[in-house]
Amino acid sequence: MNLPEIAKLGHIALVTPDMKKSLWFFKEVLGLEETEEVNGTVYLRAWGDFEHHSLSLTPGEKGRVDHIGWKAKRKEDVEGFAQLLVETGTEVNWVEKGDEAGQGRAIRFKLPSQHSFEIYFEMEKTLADKDSRSILKNQRHQSWRKGVSPRRIDHVNIATSMNVGEIHQYLSNQLGFKLREYVTDDKGEIAAAWMSVTNLVHDIAISPRPDEKTPNRLHHISYWLDDAGDLLRAADILSEEGIKFIGPGKHGISQAMYIYVIDPGSGCRVELFTGGYLIFEPDWEPVKWSAEERAVGNTYWGDTVQNKEANYMTIEA
Repeated sequence: MNLPEIAKLGHIALVTPDMKKSLWFFKEVLGLEETEEVNGTVYLRAWGDFEHHSLSLTPGEKGRVDHIGWKAKRKEDVEGFAQLLVETGTEVNWVEKGDEAGQGRAIRFKLPSQHSFEIYFEMEKTLADKDSRSILKNQRHQSWRKGVSPRRIDHVNIATSMNVGEIHQYLSNQLGFKLREYVTDDKGEIAAAWMSVTNLVHDIAISPRPDEKTPNRLHHISYWLDDAGDLLRAADILSEEGIKFIGPGKHGISQAMYIYVIDPGSGCRVELFTGGYLIFEPDWEPVKWSAEERAVGNTYWGDTVQNKEANYMTIEA
C-alpha cells in the first residue's frame, strides 16, 4: 500500500480587514487575476497557476491566514492522510465539495503549532475569460497584463514561538516533507528549516519567533518571478506606487533573489522570489548552517534594512 503524498503547495486563504486595499494590492500592483467572487470571498491566481486559485481573500476583523492548502498526489491520498493523521492523534475535519469555490472534498487539521492546513485533490482548472486568456494553450492568462505579474505561487514560510524542531518532525513524519536546508542554534538543535515535497528547496519554511504571543504565525507567502530582470521591474512598480519594500537581495539559503513587501490591507508579507536551485538527488543530504552563519544564510548580498519593521511583522496563521 502506498503511503499518502502531498504533490505541491496549492493556495493560501487570507482574511483581511480591508478588502479594498488588499484587492488593489494583489490585483493591480502584483497583477494576480480574479477567477471569481463567491459569498464575499475573492479567488485569485497568477497567470501561470492552472488551478482555480492560489490565493483567496475574505473580509474579516483582522489580518490572518484561515488555512494553507496542499494538493495531494492522488485522490485517495486525501482519505489516506485523514486516516494517518487520526491514528497519530491529530483531529481532522472534512470540508465538503463546493464549500471552498472550485474545490472538491478536503480535510483540514492543525499542526502542533496550531497552523491550519488543508489537503485536497480535486480542484477546477478554470479557463480564463476571453479578455485575459493567453493564446498559449499551456498557460491560463496572458502574462504581463498588469502589475508585477508573477508566474505562480512558490512557497509559504510559517513562524512560530514553539520549538522549530518539533514542527519539522511533524511535517516530516506525518506529511512527508523532506528537510533541504536548516539552521542550528547554539545547542546544535534545529532553529529554522526549509522543507519540500517537490524539487524546490522549500515549499515551506519554518522561522523562529520566540517572542510572539501565539505559536501560529505567518512569516510570508511567496510568488515566483521568472528572472532577476522581473524582480527589478517589480521594484520599479512598487516604487511608482509609493510602497516600501525590502530588497532586492539574495539569500544564501536557497540562493534565490528576493523582494519583501507588505499587503496594506491584511498586513501579510509577500516575497517576490526568483533564481535559486532545484534538487533532483534522491539521496540529498540537508545543508546545515550554524547560528554564526545565519546572517549570510538570510542575506548573501543586498538590502536588509529598508522598512526594517516590516521585516519582522507577522500575522496569525
